[in-house]
Amino acid sequence: MDIKQIQDLIRFVSKSGVNEVAIEQKDFKITIKTNEAPTVISAPMPQQVVSVPAPPVQPSFPAVAPAAEAVAATAESSNYITIKSPMIGTFYRSSSPDKPLFVNVGDEITSGKVLCIIEAMKLFNEIESEVSGKIVKVLVDNASPVEYDQPLFLVEPK
Repeated sequence: MDIKQIQDLIRFVSKSGVNEVAIEQKDFKITIKTNEAPTVISAPMPQQVVSVPAPPVQPSFPAVAPAAEAVAATAESSNYITIKSPMIGTFYRSSSPDKPLFVNVGDEITSGKVLCIIEAMKLFNEIESEVSGKIVKVLVDNASPVEYDQPLFLVEPK
């Protein structure tokens, strides 16, 4: 598990309302506790323990949060439906670099159509539309990390 995956896991735990999560593998163990409790990470090195304070319940991400709030405000004021990420991972607009994009701005979509892929822990999850309509805006760049419940697409419903 690399530092990026650990940071994503900490963000997920802080947002999910879970008080404690422990993951243990052969040579790796991590415990994340909320409510200002420290996060303890121990590796297979000679009993080396690294303490990292858990982030506050509402972490501030200056580059992402204002944009997400602005998009949410825009989506509410106009009659668009926001399709949000169901998980933390990496957002991909196509199944591979040489394949066409799943959807583009202006495309008509129906319920069940694959919109994108989100990779999480080396698993590629197809994200399907739950609404029918027209793609108005793609809110995330290809191969970018996404958070749980982060807006991905704006759709004008039929």
